[in-house]
Amino acid sequence: MSTLRFHAVKASINRKPLKIKIDKRRSEIFGSNVFNEAAMRQYLTKTALNSVLEAIEKGTKIDRLVADHISTGMKEWAISKGATHYTHWFQPLTGATAEKHDAFFETIGNGLAIEKFGGDQLVQQEPDASSFPNGGIRNTFEARGYTAWDPTSPAFIYDDTLCIPTVFVSYTGEALDYKTPLLRALQAVDTAAVAVCKYFDKNVKKVSASLGWEQEYFLIDSTLAASRPDILLTGRTVFGHHPAKGQQLDDHYFGTIPARALAYMRDLEHHCMLLGIPAKTRHNEVAPNQFELAPIYEEANLAVDHNTLLMDIMQKIAKRHNFTVLMHEKPFAGVNGSGKHNNWSLSTNTGVNLLSPGKTPMSNLQFLTFFINTIKAVQTHEELLRAAIASASNDHRLGANEAPPAIISVFIGEQLTKVLKELETVTKGKLSPKEKTDLKLNVVGKIPEVILDNTDRNRTSSFAFTGNKFEFRAVGSTANCANPMTILNTIVAKQLMDFKIEVDELIDKKNMKKDDAIFNVLREYIKTSKAILFEGNGYSEAWEKEAKKRGLSNNKTTPEALKVKMDKTTLKLFNDLGVMNKVECEARYEIEMEDYILHIQIESRVVGDIARNHVVPTAVRYQNILIENVTGLKAIYGDRFKDLAKEQMALIEEISQHIEAINSLVTKMTEERKVYNKQVNIEKKADGYCNKVKPLFEEIRYHCDKLEIMIDDELWPLTKYRELLFTK
Repeated sequence: MSTLRFHAVKASINRKPLKIKIDKRRSEIFGSNVFNEAAMRQYLTKTALNSVLEAIEKGTKIDRLVADHISTGMKEWAISKGATHYTHWFQPLTGATAEKHDAFFETIGNGLAIEKFGGDQLVQQEPDASSFPNGGIRNTFEARGYTAWDPTSPAFIYDDTLCIPTVFVSYTGEALDYKTPLLRALQAVDTAAVAVCKYFDKNVKKVSASLGWEQEYFLIDSTLAASRPDILLTGRTVFGHHPAKGQQLDDHYFGTIPARALAYMRDLEHHCMLLGIPAKTRHNEVAPNQFELAPIYEEANLAVDHNTLLMDIMQKIAKRHNFTVLMHEKPFAGVNGSGKHNNWSLSTNTGVNLLSPGKTPMSNLQFLTFFINTIKAVQTHEELLRAAIASASNDHRLGANEAPPAIISVFIGEQLTKVLKELETVTKGKLSPKEKTDLKLNVVGKIPEVILDNTDRNRTSSFAFTGNKFEFRAVGSTANCANPMTILNTIVAKQLMDFKIEVDELIDKKNMKKDDAIFNVLREYIKTSKAILFEGNGYSEAWEKEAKKRGLSNNKTTPEALKVKMDKTTLKLFNDLGVMNKVECEARYEIEMEDYILHIQIESRVVGDIARNHVVPTAVRYQNILIENVTGLKAIYGDRFKDLAKEQMALIEEISQHIEAINSLVTKMTEERKVYNKQVNIEKKADGYCNKVKPLFEEIRYHCDKLEIMIDDELWPLTKYRELLFTK
């Protein structure tokens, strides 16, 4: 095995950057492999084009006869681009994408064949649903599931296949994917936000949620990654002693991008352009061999599809460059992990960002309405928002130095905190003319000036306002953005609905003017949302104590965090807004808990395998070398060998202690695993894996990592951190 390690290091050192030749400007090729409006205008009839555009803008259904025309045009476009197959591209609850390719090919007899792709094939397919996670919605013998075309996310060509973004539902109509609840949540927030926007602008007919994700990742030479069984099977290193140099010099962050990594990025970005993914920013992240890609913001559903597609193509392109992409939230202990900050906002069809201050008091009152309602939504549903980013891998990252803690808090900055304090003093009831004038001129009217200077960000806050958007910083790098975006848009939709009811009641029953009613409701929200606002150090024990006093949850593990999903208020929230029914909520809870258990179970097996089959035999081999040395000294020097071999004998004893501890702990871990594998109750099983099995990982790791620095480097079988992190 050690031979493999050194071969891997040698191979990685000798790698050369792949030459990537790109002849055209990005603006020329952007979206050229996407069946976008420009392509549709060329290949569709006017009726078919209008039908698709109406479906995108208004959510209207597409007639099956029109679908035949659309499919014909789509097929001709795809074939002109070299496509030979088509697939319904969907996002089951596995965390990955799924696809089944069918050819544009059909025999017609007499040895003849044609290319065929009809409206029925475009609109709907029936993939086998039995082997995807379903949380008990489907039995294995009830395999039928349906994929249905989502026209709001355009079809695209990847390699030789036309990919059609779709939703995935069971035979009885329950969602079996991430996209379906997201689309429902986006519809809910659209309806609720439009109703509130009418207070300020009667011309608003649609509000869209926008999303800008930031994808962090590690690039490791593929040969080095292949020499580590833990990376291959879990996506992270379960063992590895910290190298002498890590990230403490801050010399990687925003530094010169290594040549091989830059070649990979150029290749990746070229494919992004072809597929319409608006990749904008690339840079070195904090940890060695860690990088980031960020796009221009898009409508949330499309942004989610683009991020999911990006994670697929990152892996495919990495193979060409002899890289392995690690998206695990914490692939290496002791250095920064990876997140996927979700930057979220709401925009109207009239071109207004509802979380961006305007130039007039009225536009700023609109801004404050959506700003404060978002904070109130987070305050009310902070535990549910924590559940949105819960996973076995993200548990490793939350609370580390590069990520916010498990406590959900909102950072808005010193200046906006002052604005809210002034709004809090608004008189209950009707405002006097002077009070209204002072408020709009001295507080609300000055917000644009405040925002310009409010550029600081608190890294320890999970939900931070950053000028014209909220940044949900706690999302993990492996996550499908649909999950946190579904929950965020749902809770904001619910809050906006409640806000409108309260304002309308003051207008109708108290005869208040609209502005007075809005200010009064916002004032109460500011008071009741104070607990969620936090500007300080989220890593401190003092904040944990303070958060507990404020009534904020601190669910540090996934099993703890997910339990809120089964709360009656949660089930009612999703059901009332039409995002998910009780069956869908229960199924997702079971799937996420099972996913957690399986991840810890796999890691446990890997820990035991490497500890006993790699680390312990190597330790014994080195111990035998030391014993041979001691025996030789005794043969030459007689009784004097005790003085001459004192250090060697101490080392032999210490190695034995570590070997004994490793074997004892691995046995204990295996027995604990057996106990909880028999557990039928999924919550007890998850809690057991979390609190009994997982804590043993670090104990075993301690002894293995100690052996790594004691044993002859030439014998050590596992590629070391210094080689994984610093081989460029």
